[in-house]
Amino acid sequence: MYAIVNISGKQFKVTKDQQIFAPKMQGEVDASVEFDQVLLAEDNGTVSIGAPLLSGAKVSGKILDHVKGDKVIVFKKKRRKGYKKKNGHRQQFTKIVIENITL
Repeated sequence: MYAIVNISGKQFKVTKDQQIFAPKMQGEVDASVEFDQVLLAEDNGTVSIGAPLLSGAKVSGKILDHVKGDKVIVFKKKRRKGYKKKNGHRQQFTKIVIENITL
């Protein structure tokens, strides 16, 4: 059984007991969260497609941690001008474990 769910504007294919890194969300560690924007669900070979969402379908999970992603280096340069600029960025994520998918 899997579902495609919209979490903070991004779509994830999730299954039970799967850990995902979603964009940073509000909430404390060990808090439960529910996602009701389910776009597609599969259960024992039966695929249900929403138009655009499935009514009554929910995905529940638990927040494990708030973490930062890998560092991305942004380097800008203009040749023969002496212009160089180096910046770094670390995106913030929320680590979520999927506990249950209900249709």
